Amino acid sequence: MAKGKSRWVCQQCGFQSSRSMGRCTECGNWNSFVEELAPEDESAKKGFAARLAAVSSGLGGPNGSNGPNGQTSGQANKALPLSQIDTDESGRLETGMAGLDEVLGGGLMPGSVILIAGDPGVGKSTLLMQVAKNLSRNHQILYITGEESAAQVSLRAGRLGVTSDNVLVAAEQNVVNAAEMMLASDSAVCVVDSIQSVYHPEIASAAGSVSQVREGTQLLIHAAKRKNIATILVGHVTKEGTIAGPRVLEHMVDVVLQFEGDRTRQLRILRAVKNRFGSTAELAIFSMSEEGLSEVDNPSALFLGDRLSKVGQKQAPSGTAVIAGGEGSRSLLLEVQALTVSTPNPSPRRVVNGWDYNRLLQLVAVLEKRAGLHLARLDVYVNIVGGLDFSDPAGDLGIALAVATSFLDRSIDPGLVAVGEVGLTGEIRPVLNLGQRLKEASRLGFKKALVPQASLPLSNIPKGMEVIGVENISEALQKAIPNLVSGKSNSAKKNFEKYSEITSEETLANSREISQQLEDESILSL
Repeated sequence: MAKGKSRWVCQQCGFQSSRSMGRCTECGNWNSFVEELAPEDESAKKGFAARLAAVSSGLGGPNGSNGPNGQTSGQANKALPLSQIDTDESGRLETGMAGLDEVLGGGLMPGSVILIAGDPGVGKSTLLMQVAKNLSRNHQILYITGEESAAQVSLRAGRLGVTSDNVLVAAEQNVVNAAEMMLASDSAVCVVDSIQSVYHPEIASAAGSVSQVREGTQLLIHAAKRKNIATILVGHVTKEGTIAGPRVLEHMVDVVLQFEGDRTRQLRILRAVKNRFGSTAELAIFSMSEEGLSEVDNPSALFLGDRLSKVGQKQAPSGTAVIAGGEGSRSLLLEVQALTVSTPNPSPRRVVNGWDYNRLLQLVAVLEKRAGLHLARLDVYVNIVGGLDFSDPAGDLGIALAVATSFLDRSIDPGLVAVGEVGLTGEIRPVLNLGQRLKEASRLGFKKALVPQASLPLSNIPKGMEVIGVENISEALQKAIPNLVSGKSNSAKKNFEKYSEITSEETLANSREISQQLEDESILSL
């Protein structure tokens, strides 16, 4: 390699600088610059371009052709009218996992390049080995590993019951050799585990750097498109949960999948962040066991757990509610738990797991202003049971009910499901696919539903379900909490005095004044 000088490259966006900078001026990330060697002449770049051309032309397709239309490497692709371009999707490869196929938009598209990323140990390699097992019944699979030896991959495959000779395993870290393997093989699917572990020999930087990831991915994409091989790249994630490497990596590939889950839990969730061949609203839920990953057919029942056994009871624990959310074509029922407790700290804490923190602050403010619940001196904790990160605004109403019942030490009907978005003025706003959510709730045994009044009447209300429409948060609390109107003042006063213990005489006087006001005027201002 020619003698070179140093350059500094941002590991997040690929921005190059002649000196190190604490903060990248392009993407704004801190401490993301790594020193790399840059050649002083163009010989290295020419060498790389020549090697890329050699890889693509030296191992072409049948009869010496390289592209799908039979052109040689020196020819440009011919422009065709839209009506003459083959758009048949019948050639998709079904992975044998219905949930994964749904996330992909119907299966693996030949020639596509898919990036799947997730935390270490979440099960990325296990998932792909099981996909290889299913596809190997009718297709040849090329599995290239840069992190393990071939023997280690074979041992893991044996534990998962993968014994087919159609699964070819190669331990290779040189990305040029990996691309040559793809072009020389007749495989329908290629797995590269992982893109951060392979390197290009003509790039003077460590494997996993911006330059290595960018150029290595470009080479693999070139090979995948030439041979029409569905290629799956495994990607690492940073401690912040983002995909490691340059941002351009996500733009280069066709599909980006995020594999989520806690190693201490059995559930794994697969989402599509980007999908050129389908929707990004779908998700698949898997359960991890000693035998590998298995798809969860009834995720709502799994997330609700023992809450389903309380549906027929008279009361549920205070601070709990059931919400119905939508994830693509799937409806999920989740239990939300809330806890409000007194705090000696001048600034009460707001802690949330599985829900947006800023949205929780918004709901607490609405309950304070529009429903009269004095939460300013209390710590508020909210948890979505099951470990799922939930972002559907339709969960607002259920979370507000959970916080309110914890504050009031009251409970709601265990057979009630809450669906609705809460606005800043306290109104309950309509949500999408309400009928589908209620159908899922009815299937699991729920008999009542608290929904936005603006969504009524519904033409597809499940048989045997009572649908209660509400216009604002105060009305929702009144209809969800039994006997709230007749008993709310004493209960609210008791809880307010219990959770507002203070020492200064002035604040104590204010507390008594507020409690008297609650007694006289009612907490909900109805």
